[in-house]
Amino acid sequence: MPVLQLAAVLITLAALFGTINYLFLRLPQAIGILVVALATSLAILGLDALIPGFALDDRIRLSVRELHFSDALLEGMLGLLLFAGALHLNLADLRKQWAVVALMATLGVGISTAIVGTGFSWFTGMPILIALVFGAIVTPTDPVAVLGVLREAKLPKSLEIQIAGESLFNDGVAYVLFLVLVGLAFPGGADHAAGLGAAAWLFVQEALGGAALGAVLGFLTFRVMRRIDDYGLEVLITLALAFGGYELAIWLHVSGPIMAVVAGLFIGHVGMERGMSAETRAYVDAFWKLVDEILNAILFLMIGIEVFAIAFPGDHLMAGLFAIGLALFARFVAVAVPVGMLRPFRQFAPGVVPIMTWGGLKGGISVALALSLPDSAWTPLILTVTYVIVVFSILAQGLTIAPLARRLTAPRLL
Repeated sequence: MPVLQLAAVLITLAALFGTINYLFLRLPQAIGILVVALATSLAILGLDALIPGFALDDRIRLSVRELHFSDALLEGMLGLLLFAGALHLNLADLRKQWAVVALMATLGVGISTAIVGTGFSWFTGMPILIALVFGAIVTPTDPVAVLGVLREAKLPKSLEIQIAGESLFNDGVAYVLFLVLVGLAFPGGADHAAGLGAAAWLFVQEALGGAALGAVLGFLTFRVMRRIDDYGLEVLITLALAFGGYELAIWLHVSGPIMAVVAGLFIGHVGMERGMSAETRAYVDAFWKLVDEILNAILFLMIGIEVFAIAFPGDHLMAGLFAIGLALFARFVAVAVPVGMLRPFRQFAPGVVPIMTWGGLKGGISVALALSLPDSAWTPLILTVTYVIVVFSILAQGLTIAPLARRLTAPRLL
């Protein structure tokens, strides 16, 4: 199916499922679209199993494979989504929480990857390096899912910045770690480094290179926008920065996610304050909020229909149930350790560890990373278990984190 036709189908389905959710389910928009898409997909699969010759499942399965979910997200949508999220994050507030965000996005990612990888290797017999790759896949919290939930939760400002900042940075760090581990676990794969030395250089190149590129492109864009007072052109320039900069990062073999976050923070803070008129700021802000909402809806729709590309043997489902608990435990430790290290030096909001543990939602990034794995005997298991974790995370955690957060942060009466 041509790209424009696929885009038309996705946009139409997202609008249709969003309308069904708005009129009947009244769930948060992105989660509601996922629920309707997943229910529709499962109903089609059920009809195909019950009615001989139904065959709609096979046709849809072929179309879903043509979506190339991994490429669409990792090489297209992700840069726009991360840029939009970073653009609306206050840099001054982020500076106050930099130690928490930095520790959770680095040490926390490493701890979670190690715990999930070790535990999953023990449970399934998977080679430890491949299991660590799986750990890197399910470690990042999806900023799309997390930022959407934050709008509903009304958390204390410091806790909101900690969660939002960590979610924007930890997926970039986890993506780099994923590339390093894939190079070690699947030597000889295209574009993947092998050996510890090459792996260490790849990490430095991707992480620091992405941050440097984001800062340089953000500064150059700011300097250009200072000379312009045309809101239409300036909106277009920010779109070019997010889209073109991400593709440039991929071409230069540096981290596109980290580039997008750094550039978004720069434009959202310095660019909006010093390089835009009030009218342009309003248009840029509204445009990127709209981009965020539309892509968010399409992404969750794609997660819902991606079920057609996944097999669900019984042993894979059992491994998925085990992995849900393992991922939550790893997330708890990855939050508790940095918080424990910093608690003697700073105050934290009430319930910070349970809220950040349960609020660490997984999403499309994890599914896309699983789909991008090289073919191996363990790839189908990793894909199935990742999908199970993501669906559980979005539905169970996403629908309950707001009331949990309100309960834990509410003032207690003596």
